[in-house]
Amino acid sequence: MATVLVAVLFLGACASYDGRGLQPGQSAVSEVEQRMGAPAMRWKEPDGSELLAYPRGPAGYHTYMARIGPDGRLVSLENVLDMKHFALVRQGMSQDEVLRVLGPPYPGWTVYFKARDELAWEWRYCDDWNEPARFDVLFDGTSSKVRSTLSYTESQGYASFSGGWRQWCSR
Repeated sequence: MATVLVAVLFLGACASYDGRGLQPGQSAVSEVEQRMGAPAMRWKEPDGSELLAYPRGPAGYHTYMARIGPDGRLVSLENVLDMKHFALVRQGMSQDEVLRVLGPPYPGWTVYFKARDELAWEWRYCDDWNEPARFDVLFDGTSSKVRSTLSYTESQGYASFSGGWRQWCSR
């Protein structure tokens, strides 16, 4: 009996991972939060709309951004950890601007490099070739503005991925 209960809870949690079943123009913000949980970050816009961030890392490859209209209904829901969104991150952007594009980085991978006065944020994603990869945004430590970005596959960046073993994303 306990095994069945755990399986049902697990399946219910998986179903809410990406907001499956939510309908733009129809689903209310309360339904988004019921289905996906409390957002990790939330921004109120001057027009009354909202942006909600749902990071699914560090083991997951997605961060979903739910845009809620002034009427409290879902406008869009999309994974923002892809090359299209990474291309929106530009030199000189503030940390808040980056957060609004990509959502929060995984805190355990945030590193400050004192010698360079540089803060690095990192996100895990699934690249265009279906391989696990990382996207880094490097901020000037003094101004907190984007200095540069970097993207690489996990097999390029980590010794634990050497020796011919390769992990692939599942889509």
